[in-house]
Amino acid sequence: MSPQLVAAARAHPGRVFHVILQGAGSRGERTVVSAVRREVSGKGVGLGRRLGTIAGASAGVTGGQLLALSRTKGVAAITLDRPVRLAGLTNSQDWPAAATVKATWPSVTSGSLPTPPAIAVVDSGVQANRADFGNGSRVIAQTTIVNSGTPNSAGDGYGHGTFVAGIAAGNGKGYAGTSPSAPIVSIDVLNDQGMALTSDVIAACDWIVQHKTQYNIRVANFSLNSTAPASVFWDPLDRAVEKLWFDNVVVVAAAGNYGTGDAPSGVFYAPGNDPFVITVGADDTGDTKKPGDDTAAPWSAWGYTYDGFAKPDLSAPGRYMIGPVPDNSTLATTRPDSMVSSGYIQLSGTSFATPVVSGAAAYLLALNPNWTPDQVKGALMLAAKPEKSATPGSVGVGLVDVNAAGQVTSPPNPNLGLDSFVGADPGGGSIPVFNSSAWQQTALSDPSWDAASWGSASWGSASWGSASWGSASWGSASWGSASWGSASWGSSTLAQSLASASWGSTAPSAVATADVRSERGHPYLIRKHRAFLRSRRLSGRSRAAAH
Repeated sequence: MSPQLVAAARAHPGRVFHVILQGAGSRGERTVVSAVRREVSGKGVGLGRRLGTIAGASAGVTGGQLLALSRTKGVAAITLDRPVRLAGLTNSQDWPAAATVKATWPSVTSGSLPTPPAIAVVDSGVQANRADFGNGSRVIAQTTIVNSGTPNSAGDGYGHGTFVAGIAAGNGKGYAGTSPSAPIVSIDVLNDQGMALTSDVIAACDWIVQHKTQYNIRVANFSLNSTAPASVFWDPLDRAVEKLWFDNVVVVAAAGNYGTGDAPSGVFYAPGNDPFVITVGADDTGDTKKPGDDTAAPWSAWGYTYDGFAKPDLSAPGRYMIGPVPDNSTLATTRPDSMVSSGYIQLSGTSFATPVVSGAAAYLLALNPNWTPDQVKGALMLAAKPEKSATPGSVGVGLVDVNAAGQVTSPPNPNLGLDSFVGADPGGGSIPVFNSSAWQQTALSDPSWDAASWGSASWGSASWGSASWGSASWGSASWGSASWGSASWGSSTLAQSLASASWGSTAPSAVATADVRSERGHPYLIRKHRAFLRSRRLSGRSRAAAH
C-alpha cells in the first residue's frame, strides 16, 4: 500500500475508501474475500467484485479497516479503485474532412481467408442490430459489467463502443473496418456517461478468461486508460491484462490523449503502460494518402513508462476517423456537428487508432491461427512503416501496415527479453505470471538485459532498438515512489476519491467522465503545460505529476 494511502487511512479512520485488494499465494482470492468479510463492520461498505485475474477483490472499507487489511497475511497489495477514462477526442475541422483515412487502410479481405477469431471490445457496449455487424449476426456475445446503480442503457448508450467495434470489424457499406468479417464480443463496462471503475475493467478481463474458448476470443481491445499513473509492479489492471496475454489473448491498448506534441509526455497509465501488450498511438495522415508526411497526432501520448519502456509500440490512423454510432447515444446527441450522416460520426483519438490494430491482429490470426500474442506483436512491428516526418519515438516503430504484416512468416519476438521472467504461477494458477521483482533486479544490474529482443536491424525502425528500453529514465533512487504512481496522489485527487461513500446504490462520485474534448483547445493546453515546465524546471518524475 502506498505511503500516501496509509497516511490518508490514518487521518480518516472512519471514512470509506473504495479499493482493490490483490492476493498472494494459492488461496489469494479466498484470503482477500475472507479478510474483507472479517474486518468490515460498522461503516464499512463491504465486498464488491471478486477479481480472479488478480487473485483479489474490490471492496469499500473504512480507513481503520483498510489499515487492518494491510497487515493481513496473504494480502499482497491494496490500491484505490480508480476511475478509467476513454482515450477519445471529438473532431474539429483543422483541415477538410475528406475520408482519406479509410483509403490508406490495406485491403485485408479475401474470398479464401478463414474467419478471424473474435475481438472482445471492452468499452461502452455495441449496437449489435445494425448492418455494420451483420444485423447482429457477428456480435456473438454481449455482457454488461457496469457498476450497479449507474445509468446504463441496453446495447450502447454512450456510443464509444459501437464506434470502436466498427473501426475494428465493421462491414457497413462504405465504412468497412480493418477485419470486416471478425466476430465481435461486446463487454460493456462504461455507463451512458462513459464512466467506469478500474475494478469493472478487471472484471471484464475475468470474463474473457472464462469465456475465451467458448467464443474463440483471441484479441481484446482496450480503448481506455486508468487515471492513476503507476508501475506495472502493483497496478492491478496491468496484472489483469498480462493474464490475458499469457493466456494467448492479444491485448491491444490505447496510448492515451495527453500528449504534448513534439515533446515526450511519457505513457504512465494502465493498460497502455504494460510492456507486454501492443500499445497504439494515433497517426495524423495530414489529409493525404501518402504516409511520407504523416506525424503523430499532437495529443497522442508517447515516451517512456515509469518502468523505462518506450511506448507506443506502433501507430495507426486515429485522426478524423468515421465510424458507426447509435443515433440516440450520448456521443451522437451531444456532438451533432460531428455527425456525417445518420448513424455515423467523425471522431479523433488513440481510442480509434487502437481498433485498427485490433482488427489487424485478428486478420493475422486468421492467417496464422497458431501464432502467440508475441508473434502477432512482432509481425505488426516488423512490418510497420517508419515515418520520416514524425519525431523519433512518437509513433513507435511506425505506421501499421496490415498487408505487409500478413506476408511475415517468421516474426521476431519483441518481448523476448521479458519472456525470460515469465513462469509458472507460484500460487498454483494455470496461467503463467510475470516475475516483476526478478526483472527489476536484472534491469538494475544490467541495462542491456533486453538486447536480445532488438538485436536485428530488420525492425521497421532501426533506431527503435536503442530507444525501446530507457534505463536512464529511472534509477533505484526514484523508482520506488514511481512504482506507486505517487505523482497522482495530489490532495484534490485523493479528496475526490475519499468523498465517495457510495457503493452499488448510486454512481460513484470519484468516477471521471470520458476524455472527449475538442482539439480546438489543445494548443492552449500545450502552451500552458510548457510554460509550467519552464517555470518549475521539473524533473522527470515531477513531469509525470503535471499530467
